[in-house]
Amino acid sequence: MRSLFLLASVALLSGQSPLLVKPYLQLGDNPTDASRMTVVFHAAAPGKFTVTGPKGKAIPAVEQKIAATSVAEHFVYSAELTGLKPGAEFLYSVSHDSKIIFQAKGLARKSAGQPSRTVIFGDSGQDNTPQREIAWRTVQAKPDMVFIVGDIVYSRGLVSEYRQKLYPVYNADTDSPNGVGLMRSRLFTGVPGNHDTVTTDTTKYPDAQAYFLYWKQPRNGPALGGKHQPLLQGDHAAAFKTSAGSAFPNAANYSFDYGNAHWTMLDGNDYVDWQDPALQKWVADDLAKAGKATWRFIGFHQPGFNSSKAHFSQQQLRWLAPIFEKGGVDVVFSGHVHNYQRSYPLTFTPSGPGAKKGEVDGAWKLDQAYAEKGKPKGVIYIVTGAGGAGLYNPEQDQNRATWQPFTKLFVSRNHSLSILDLNGKNLLFRQLDGKGQELDRFEIAK
Repeated sequence: MRSLFLLASVALLSGQSPLLVKPYLQLGDNPTDASRMTVVFHAAAPGKFTVTGPKGKAIPAVEQKIAATSVAEHFVYSAELTGLKPGAEFLYSVSHDSKIIFQAKGLARKSAGQPSRTVIFGDSGQDNTPQREIAWRTVQAKPDMVFIVGDIVYSRGLVSEYRQKLYPVYNADTDSPNGVGLMRSRLFTGVPGNHDTVTTDTTKYPDAQAYFLYWKQPRNGPALGGKHQPLLQGDHAAAFKTSAGSAFPNAANYSFDYGNAHWTMLDGNDYVDWQDPALQKWVADDLAKAGKATWRFIGFHQPGFNSSKAHFSQQQLRWLAPIFEKGGVDVVFSGHVHNYQRSYPLTFTPSGPGAKKGEVDGAWKLDQAYAEKGKPKGVIYIVTGAGGAGLYNPEQDQNRATWQPFTKLFVSRNHSLSILDLNGKNLLFRQLDGKGQELDRFEIAK
């Protein structure tokens, strides 16, 4: 089957391609402008690469040398396209030594007045059949944007794992059940999970921390300094930081606008102390600056409100719940737990640390009158971590007695993805499994 989004002209490549990873679309350091998008690709050797957008001007690609890996030295190139018509498809190409070597169609970011569709899933990069099934279902959903809510590749976030478990699945030359071409045609964004940043021994794993090398995210997050980041050790730590540049660690926390929604993305790993007043202030200020955005969403990996036995104690993001509520957040998306869960709309007041590390005690108030339509009283928390990795706690699927009081729905026998449709003041959320069966649905109207 030919791609729904790709041009047949990707076959322009003749002979051996200089590209290690073909182009894919990113936000770049551009949190608000819907007329801009960044094209990223990887090459085995330095060269004269240009990117041409719909206006026909060849843009020299910016070179980033990646040397702190156990794979061969290589180069990441990026170029920002400007003047795109929001919500419209555009043609772009990559040239090497003035010869076109790649061509595809992309979709420009939506503006505030346009409806949008985002597909969200996490814990996906296993290089297995469920991952590919969810990727294939994502293509069928025809998203405008895709958000991976952590654990992008397993199990150590290595360069080699990106090449095996991310790009072949989401940046293939054609769309098929074995892999799709979404990354080159639609905006992809993500946050780091524990498997993306857990490996800090650069002597043993010099190609770890690939998240900070390959994702081009806005640099509008908090200044982390020497705290709140993976504590790298070993022989290649300095070389890695040189390769990553300002992305480490600042690409882990950022925000951006898409359509009429504001997204705040956070690093939920436990080396970040979200009780830090400076970090809390950044989140509060970011939400306050969201301006006229109709919708406000939060994304991070470890869920604050989770009924699974797995990872139950990792509740550290609960400390931010009052800030989310004051900032008008509508939905919080997390992964980490390999199933699907939806909370009742809730408000939460932390009272202090719990008995186990990571636990946060406090009192919640639930809007149990919300009947999947209308305007909920509180924030809805979604766990959408069934994107490919092995499912957690299927024995709890129908056993409501094992759920926390804040949990409205718990589905742990199906790999699945979230589909978020926004149209003005109306939100439609659906959870589909890999076969297209609807597992959940709710609406919000403002």
